[in-house]
Amino acid sequence: MLVAAAVCPCPPLLVPEVAAGAAPELDAARAACTDALGVLAAARPDLLVVLGPAEQSGRGTHPGGTAGSFRGFGVDLDVRLGTGDGADESTDQGAAAGRELPPSLAVAAWLLERTGWSDAPIEGLGVGEPLAAERCIEVGREIAARASRVALLVMGDASACRTLKAPGYLDERAAPFDAEVARALGAADVAALAALDVELAFELKVSGRAPWQVLAGAAEGAGLGGELLYEDAPYGVGYVVATWS
Repeated sequence: MLVAAAVCPCPPLLVPEVAAGAAPELDAARAACTDALGVLAAARPDLLVVLGPAEQSGRGTHPGGTAGSFRGFGVDLDVRLGTGDGADESTDQGAAAGRELPPSLAVAAWLLERTGWSDAPIEGLGVGEPLAAERCIEVGREIAARASRVALLVMGDASACRTLKAPGYLDERAAPFDAEVARALGAADVAALAALDVELAFELKVSGRAPWQVLAGAAEGAGLGGELLYEDAPYGVGYVVATWS
């Protein structure tokens, strides 16, 4: 059963070594992420599942202990998704052999290392952007049934079309979309997340849509309440931090 969730953005710029001189611009987002992980620890989960968007090579399960790096962003920095101690042996470790964490899960691993996570075994799941909403919901239900007390760390960004200089250029639909996402995440509105427009999310370059809908499936019937900790659009990309508990 899902007992807590933290929703965080996943830009590699969250890592100060990657952001370099621009690092202070995301200090507030980093602080909110730290607070969100504190909520997960306070829930005393038996299992922490980390979800994040992934390209084809990064999709699927990533057992605890899987390595990642930020070398693709010009930084000689390695991370690991927990230590692997106590990881669930039923995960397909062979599927992750020789693979690194996708960038979203590498950012999550960095956040967990930064906060000294040791409260429960960790597993990662890279979710493909095209995954249908119905399948996301099913995956969430399956995750929630994995243990008596499951926590989720859900990585993903909102639209990348908030300004003229944004990666996806300016789209007038982006701000209203992001506002509804922030409201739904802050209110733990499962129905609203499940109903997100998949096509519109794709057009607005929203990386968090599928992970958020997995969260919606996992939270069905859990009766969790939400709190919005951070919402902004630096660099024209929507970043949201929220907790469910």
